[in-house]
Amino acid sequence: MRVSDKWKDYELIDCSGGDRLERWADMILIRPDPQVIWNTERKNEYWRKAHAEYMRSNTGGGSWHIYRSVPGSWKISYGDFKFNVKTMGFKHTGIFPEQATNWELTSELIKNAGRQIKVLNLFGYTGCATTAALAAGAEVVHVDASKGMVTWARENAVLNGLEYKPVRWIVDDCIKFVAREIRRGNKYDIIIMDPPSYGRGPNGEVWKLEDKIYEFVESCTQILSDSPVMVMINSYTTGLSPSVMSYILEKTVGKKFGGSVTGDELGLPVTDSGLVLPCGATSIWRN
Repeated sequence: MRVSDKWKDYELIDCSGGDRLERWADMILIRPDPQVIWNTERKNEYWRKAHAEYMRSNTGGGSWHIYRSVPGSWKISYGDFKFNVKTMGFKHTGIFPEQATNWELTSELIKNAGRQIKVLNLFGYTGCATTAALAAGAEVVHVDASKGMVTWARENAVLNGLEYKPVRWIVDDCIKFVAREIRRGNKYDIIIMDPPSYGRGPNGEVWKLEDKIYEFVESCTQILSDSPVMVMINSYTTGLSPSVMSYILEKTVGKKFGGSVTGDELGLPVTDSGLVLPCGATSIWRN
């Protein structure tokens, strides 16, 4: 397991009974997490002093219950990076803190490449990986089907003084975008993708990850440069384990370019227990 354990502005304080108890800078939040299937005693006082809690509805979805004053948005830092955070629908805050280890890896590969690197960030969300790649000196194309998420990603770039770096912000269905890039002959050295389990494109297109991922990764091999550096797939879908995603990368990118593939769970340290909470998976092909 690869653990993101260098956070100062984020802390997973405890987890029990289907919930996480987290600190986001000065804000204490309680959010549901289906991985937390144990019912350990909630001894920490912050369980009773949270600023807000996301509560699921019996009819689906849910809502935030505000117990203490919570700003519309606030900022947290990771190393030299700054990101905007806010309480969103469906429990999210705009950041997946376990991904910090992937931001570091991406930065390292870009800095050590010895040449200009072009990155394609698919399903780019609020742009934390884009921010890391730009700061490391890469040229980035950031694609997401949500206009709101792309706007948020641009705000994160501005927050880090990266607004004048070489980046294109694109609101589009990622599958259709890749198909057009194949026709246009555009190439990338690094492709990062964080596809949702279920998704909708700008025109209501529906996709289920298990049905599409192999074909999609295979098509992405056609837009890799002659000397690609990395392909990274992140997954929060239960059926797509690190081994399954690694197999897909081996049979697509590895078959075409050689290199090596690794697959790992991502985790966050839990302060109160001293253990690590698994928080999804990443498989990575490297040349």
